Amino acid sequence: MKVTQCLWFEKDMDAALRLYTSLIPGSSLDWGSALPAESPSGPAGSVKIAGFTLGDQRYMAFQAAGRPDAFNHCISIMIECDSQAEIDRLWDALGKDGRYEQCGWLRDRWGLAWQINARRLGELQKGPDRAAAKRVTETMLKMVKIDIAALEAAAKG
Repeated sequence: MKVTQCLWFEKDMDAALRLYTSLIPGSSLDWGSALPAESPSGPAGSVKIAGFTLGDQRYMAFQAAGRPDAFNHCISIMIECDSQAEIDRLWDALGKDGRYEQCGWLRDRWGLAWQINARRLGELQKGPDRAAAKRVTETMLKMVKIDIAALEAAAKG
């Protein structure tokens, strides 16, 4: 049995997938085609489908007019970064022409929600010093883009 997430784009799917796979190491565009038969989403050839991999996760994407629901926060892609440089690079590239949100969240120009996170945040929140974990969490909740140095400072008190 295999599990694959599926994303439905109204337009520009190819550009989105090229961007996503260019930013995350170990990613690839695996295949692409058009539906050869008429479907509820359009005539034969009008609906595009593609398979791609982001890091160690498999995805499938559709592009068809009349997407029934917009992307929302119920589904997001979270990337845990090891450095501030990684956070900054992904934040700038994915957020360009999109919208930045609280706590390391952003919406890309296609409306997909991303969480650009620091691996260190999770370590600090799960640590044995619960007072430090609280300070770290309170600091993170005031951030837009995650700042590892500020989280470390909060942990130290």
